[in-house]
Amino acid sequence: MKEFILDGRKFNKNLITTAIESGVDYILITEDKVEDVKKLGRIKLVIQDKEGNLTENFIIVKIANKQDEEKAASLAKSGKNVIVQTTDWTIIPLENLIAQSPNIYCFVKNFEEAKTAVGILEKGVKGVVLQTDDINEVKKVAKAVKEDTEKVELVKAKVTAIKPVGMGDRVAVDTTSLLKRGEGMLVGNSSAGMILVHAETEESEYVASRPFRVNAGAVHMYTRVPGGKTVYLSEISAGREVMVYDKDGNGRVVYVGRAKVERRPMLLIEAVYDNKKLSAVLQNAETIRVVKSDGTPISVVDLQVGDEILGYVEEAGRHFGMKVEETILEK
Repeated sequence: MKEFILDGRKFNKNLITTAIESGVDYILITEDKVEDVKKLGRIKLVIQDKEGNLTENFIIVKIANKQDEEKAASLAKSGKNVIVQTTDWTIIPLENLIAQSPNIYCFVKNFEEAKTAVGILEKGVKGVVLQTDDINEVKKVAKAVKEDTEKVELVKAKVTAIKPVGMGDRVAVDTTSLLKRGEGMLVGNSSAGMILVHAETEESEYVASRPFRVNAGAVHMYTRVPGGKTVYLSEISAGREVMVYDKDGNGRVVYVGRAKVERRPMLLIEAVYDNKKLSAVLQNAETIRVVKSDGTPISVVDLQVGDEILGYVEEAGRHFGMKVEETILEK
């Protein structure tokens, strides 16, 4: 996820308050206004002293020529967080800087510039520093920068087996967001074949809906987190970022508020798509649902062999959650 910094050195109370409420990562502020900002909320600060030096390993580099560009690249490669400043950054080859180091930030004036900056070379700058007096621009830039999304290609897999597998430890993931019908988490015994488990958005005669929750399944399984990575469900805890997806494969980041591990009866569900196996171990309960090929949720107790459900397939191979190319077989 990209970082959002508000340039608050002119100190506009309403602007800074809006930025904090919008999820800003840092406020750039002069040292004489630090206490004023701290009264508005708990937020990280990049403080500029009277000589123009910044805290938090940040440095501003004004670029007017090729030598300045080379200086910025050198500082970024040394580990500095370099904020590029110029009269018009769009004519400076940010692509060259981004290609050399991930530690590049740039000043932007509005939503359009921020959107362009975070998309350069597909990976974009590490963050943007917004200079504006417009509260609406703060909200729009925050949405552009902080709402991390991705798109995956979901497949329609045919269920081949549904087997009780005794008692096991399962993880219910309670997020800090309200999930919608059709949304859930991708989980799997292998990262190569995952099944979309639906959020508990549905009312039933047995229990009220819990639209913030995904009863994701057994502790050993993989689930997806931002950046195309995976983690084990057992590793999820409060404050962790996880991905949720809708029936069309549109993914968004949500934060975990609580993860509950409890011993419950479990089911092994297996499916196949294009000769590729998908499988997951889920709790054996009426409230646990997967997603049918038409996007509607179906309880695991009603699921039948031959039904089509939504899932995700990729080549197997993960090392500490990162995708790698290697020969691997998971059964």
